[in-house]
Amino acid sequence: MNYRQPIGKIKETIETTLDRVFGVSLENATDEQCYKAVALTVRDLMAKGRSEFMAEAEKTHTKQVYYLCMEFLLGRSLRNNLYNLGIEEDYRTALSEMGLKLDALYDQEPDAGLGNGGLGRLAACFLDGLATQGYPATGYSLRYEYGIFRQKLVDGWQTELPDFWLPGGKIWLQAVPEKSVEVHFNGHIEEYWNNQYHVVNHKDYTKVLAVPYDMYVSGMDGRGISRLRVWAASSAEFDMKLFNSGNYMRAMEQNAMAEVITKVLYPEDNHLEGKSLRLSQQYFLVSATIQDIIRRHLFRYSTLDNLPDLVAIHLNDTHPVLAIPEMMRIMLDECGYGWDAAWDIVTRTIAYTNHTVMSEALECWGVELFQSRLPRIYQIIEEINRRFCAKMHERGVDGYKVGRMAPLNDGYVKMANLAVASCHSVNGVSQLHSDILKDRVFHDFYTELPEKFTNVTNGIAHRRWLNQSNPALAALITELIGDGYIRNAKELEKLKQFQNDTAVLKKMAQIKRSNKVRLADYIKKELNVELDPDSIFDMQVKRMHEYKRQHLNALHILSVYQHLRENPGENFTPHTYIFGAKAAPGYYFAKQMIRFIVDLGNTINNDPLVNKKMKVVFLEDYRVSLAELMIPAADLSEQISLAGTEASGTSNMKFMINGAVTIGTLDGANVEIHDSVGDDNILLFGMTTPEVEALKRNYNPRTFFNSNPVIRKAVDALNAGFSGVSFSDIADSLLNSDPYMVLADFDSYDRAQKKAETLYGDRYNWNRMCLINIANAGRFAADRAIREYADHIWNAKPVPEKEPAKHTAFALKK
Repeated sequence: MNYRQPIGKIKETIETTLDRVFGVSLENATDEQCYKAVALTVRDLMAKGRSEFMAEAEKTHTKQVYYLCMEFLLGRSLRNNLYNLGIEEDYRTALSEMGLKLDALYDQEPDAGLGNGGLGRLAACFLDGLATQGYPATGYSLRYEYGIFRQKLVDGWQTELPDFWLPGGKIWLQAVPEKSVEVHFNGHIEEYWNNQYHVVNHKDYTKVLAVPYDMYVSGMDGRGISRLRVWAASSAEFDMKLFNSGNYMRAMEQNAMAEVITKVLYPEDNHLEGKSLRLSQQYFLVSATIQDIIRRHLFRYSTLDNLPDLVAIHLNDTHPVLAIPEMMRIMLDECGYGWDAAWDIVTRTIAYTNHTVMSEALECWGVELFQSRLPRIYQIIEEINRRFCAKMHERGVDGYKVGRMAPLNDGYVKMANLAVASCHSVNGVSQLHSDILKDRVFHDFYTELPEKFTNVTNGIAHRRWLNQSNPALAALITELIGDGYIRNAKELEKLKQFQNDTAVLKKMAQIKRSNKVRLADYIKKELNVELDPDSIFDMQVKRMHEYKRQHLNALHILSVYQHLRENPGENFTPHTYIFGAKAAPGYYFAKQMIRFIVDLGNTINNDPLVNKKMKVVFLEDYRVSLAELMIPAADLSEQISLAGTEASGTSNMKFMINGAVTIGTLDGANVEIHDSVGDDNILLFGMTTPEVEALKRNYNPRTFFNSNPVIRKAVDALNAGFSGVSFSDIADSLLNSDPYMVLADFDSYDRAQKKAETLYGDRYNWNRMCLINIANAGRFAADRAIREYADHIWNAKPVPEKEPAKHTAFALKK
């Protein structure tokens, strides 16, 4: 489909939309109404493009990919879609002739509140990669009313406010009420045999209606359009009888209990109600989704026998793993399949990506809660478990080992075990992570079922994180090597020929500095803190968690501050430390880490002895649109998790492609970044994964505290505190347990930071390092990751490209 239109046509469509939808003329329209009108015109274009694309996919019987994830962190959609469809400049011109600024309309859009962190951002990048390469794909998630939360810092303490994203964001969502499905909870199961047919009846269940809303994500040039279908929960029916009998509150309560399922992303689960709600969310997502997929397939082919040949269902982490028993339920109870035939189809269709080595994220559900909330699904998991264990025993596997692998054991449903036992493919998201899965997390499975395990290293939508977020750098790259890299990021390697070109390095440095000035202006406006754009901009932006070790960074900053106060005349490369992160609402220690960084920053920023040399800034409410401002301005990318704890990371890739140098451990995808750029273009520190494992056996953090006066002084200062607040909780944790070995890696990190300051002093070589990082970032594109999934896991091919239609020249004129 050709998405370009004459400028006059664009103007006419926008004005018609303003009149038809909002009842206003252009002269009386607000910026928000204009943004929404533009969004609607783009949405309509993409709906047509998707329809044409899927018609071609169906005609050619191209395999469809369904990607299930609890979150899709899309950020803003308008710029991304205009850019990818190749119509951004046309719209800019049309709006300018209408007296409107496109950039002002971009700022009207809120970030879509459908995600939280790396997991959701990866899923969003994959929708872009799938569309760009022509794979027919649908992402499935929930339509959260409030998203994660809006972070407000009050005296350094994180406070959570509702994220009202829907009023501005739902313009991209198209309700499809006729495709609504019912999801059933609670109740009990009655079963009997009728002429060799096993009949199962779910009785006295609670009905919740799943209403689908569709939004579209365009690929480059609009060749493909991915769809994201998100489900909103509503009460299947209002109980009028109950209401009329005077039981008003009960009637309203039933309605509210249904709708609460899609109120908030990741409700707190440190109490029974929270656990029940999370389980309900997960089942609601997979039940609605699997019903939708099967209904669509049966409508087209009238059988499920060919499902594995025409459909790939991918589970992104453990949250959607109940798709496995739900698909079995539909095939057994509603489609009349026998167990063996259904199991064969399910296991050949579904694949699983693991995203963590953290035991708390390998979800387990207590049997009592699970059985009462999802009685039929529990029965099916019991049978999956019985058959799996019997099969392992038949193979002569040791009973203890079978117990460790069992999907149902110790009174818990173990989601990761269920996924690995059932899916035809299990992958990690970096080479190191995939090795850890085989060696440690799923070692028992790997020794018995090695053929299931593979690796696909994560990737980012480089068109968004380079071309859209950093247009000046993208323009320079295009001038130097052409625009082939936009579709094939591997072509960034052509930049290597310029690594010793002084003029090119100087231009790159000028672009970086202007990005730093832009961020400094934002920080001055938001926080009234003045930054020096010639200082090192050292950034750590990611979820606030002990394993990501923001407290290692902060403890080091504290030690530098103490040193500079004692040695005010010493030469020091000016350094600006910038943080952005949200902590889970119930994670007290992570909130303390935020407060420590904020209070330390206030102390340093207001100390005239040091504040010309160092500043510390914590930007609240970290989100995609803020990341797009921050990442292009970074000199140093902090990727400092304890080796063996970060699955991959994707911020490391975003910083790299924007010309920041990584300071990090050999963890996650840092290992592959190091392979790509070599020893001289990354700042490595800390223990390796085997060294961590060896030290863990008898680790005593006090050894490091007692032997290192810098550590001792910094930890003592934590106890004393800042701004009248003691951080003895953090000090106690570091001294008595230090689960992520901050003190063990501190000295090595300090040396890496000093090396960074020395290197930054030699601007020619620093800029050369930056260029080499950009040139080697192509392997971390989502397009590459999608090709690997398609070739090695989904066995999927793109929709064959049609011959491009011939458009006459006058069509694009005014």
